[in-house]
Amino acid sequence: MDVDRSQLAEQLDDVVIGLRRLTLDRQGLSLTAAATLTTLRRSGPARLTELAAGEGVSQPSMTALVGRLAEAGLVQRRTDPGDGRAVLLTLTPAGAELLDRRREDRAARLAGPLARLTADDVRAVTAALPALARLAGALPHP
Repeated sequence: MDVDRSQLAEQLDDVVIGLRRLTLDRQGLSLTAAATLTTLRRSGPARLTELAAGEGVSQPSMTALVGRLAEAGLVQRRTDPGDGRAVLLTLTPAGAELLDRRREDRAARLAGPLARLTADDVRAVTAALPALARLAGALPHP
């Protein structure tokens, strides 16, 4: 089967936007803040400069964001044991709880529409998940 990859990309974009609308509930966090917390959860402690580069924002913007996250008790600053001049940021238990709650809420918002799909559609979505996960892993982080 020959697939028009440009058309597929457009259709995937429509699906991604639709799913994002369905699951969007920031709970007081910007997308950059949520992505930063998720990065700290997945990768462990990080320097501010690494986080800024990873999220594609300026260092002053990340400094301000981290200040708000620290004030909210979602991240903690500590001295880098390898370089006393540098600061490492870590996710706090409160930050981890917030991420867990956000994920549970998104899953709950997806549960209703999933329940309305046919069994064949559910099987098709399930079968597509590994390929979609590989696609998402291949994309550069915005």
